[in-house]
Amino acid sequence: MARPDRFEREDSEFVEKLVHINRVAKVVKGGRRFGFAALVVVGDGKGRVGFGQGKAREVPEAIRKATESAKKSMVRVPLREGRTLHHDSFGHHGAGKVLIRSATQGTGIIAGGPMRAVFESLGVQDIVAKSTGTSNPYNMVRATFDALKEQVSPRQIAAKRGKKVGEIVSRRATVEHSGGGEVSLSAGSAE
Repeated sequence: MARPDRFEREDSEFVEKLVHINRVAKVVKGGRRFGFAALVVVGDGKGRVGFGQGKAREVPEAIRKATESAKKSMVRVPLREGRTLHHDSFGHHGAGKVLIRSATQGTGIIAGGPMRAVFESLGVQDIVAKSTGTSNPYNMVRATFDALKEQVSPRQIAAKRGKKVGEIVSRRATVEHSGGGEVSLSAGSAE
């Protein structure tokens, strides 16, 4: 069976990536009936991404159904400088656990398999990610989306607190550049 990560299509404004394809068999009176299940990630490369599943008797039809499903379930994720995330976050689904961390410019996408497809479709250029638990692509993609749902931008925090964005961002800069040496920013900070 061909490697599924070779399938990549730039359809007008969307980037489509085939993450996984699974052949399933149904045993009937005359023998076996084969079907295919596809997992596809679709993104615009500018902060919107979605995933979908499709099942059919033929591979192209399964991919088409999964792509349509992915386009319907797209979510917007706020990006910092259009290249990384605003803060670290953790997500899980089933036995799949995912930790994603923002990274400095030039780091690249350090993530494995299904998570890499999500970040490339999303338009993230610098990120560090670690998955533990299961290597099931369905659960890994869902765990990644669970982590991405937690992302909030300084603009959203400012609107919620009734402050200006400058107050929150300047506070983040002073915390990062204070002489404390090992200062870590948690999700509860002003980021």
